[in-house]
Amino acid sequence: MLTTDHLSIALKEWHMVCQALESGRQMILLRKGGILEASAGFELEHPHFLFFPTYLHQNLTMLKPEFHSGFQTHSSEPATITLSCAAEVTDIVRLKYREHMDKLDREHIWTSSLIDMRFNYKPQNPLYLLIVRAYKLTEPVTVQNTPAYAGCKSWVPLESPVSVADAQAVLDETTFNQRSRAIRSAFQDRS
Repeated sequence: MLTTDHLSIALKEWHMVCQALESGRQMILLRKGGILEASAGFELEHPHFLFFPTYLHQNLTMLKPEFHSGFQTHSSEPATITLSCAAEVTDIVRLKYREHMDKLDREHIWTSSLIDMRFNYKPQNPLYLLIVRAYKLTEPVTVQNTPAYAGCKSWVPLESPVSVADAQAVLDETTFNQRSRAIRSAFQDRS
């Protein structure tokens, strides 16, 4: 259960990845930046957030073929965005070795090319894997895609808070914990 009733921050993510998270197919994200190293480990700027689906930078060739269904091509971002999923980051792991992601191939919808691109982009910055617990909103909220939301940015401060009080976890506790343990175990060797 989310520890908050309202959220006013959203994370931009490809629409197809948002769908995979909302369906429980995927429960990991990859990020560079926005993560701070604290005495207790790594911390995220916003550990609870809504997903803000984006379309413009989605790339069909970066998704495994079995996840091409439902892909929408857009020449610009749509005028409205539907927010239907919230998230809580439960774990943050700094990725040191590319082969760790090979062990997690069943846990995501990305191709090897996308994983390589993420590792190689700004190689001086570390790549982090986030384990995310997704929650489906009871009532999706449609917002105007204002200029303030536009551009290449990760975090979008929303103009109005969105209620997440009745959001339901996409995966039950047992399934989420089992998959979390399996994901974390991929990093036990060569760490």
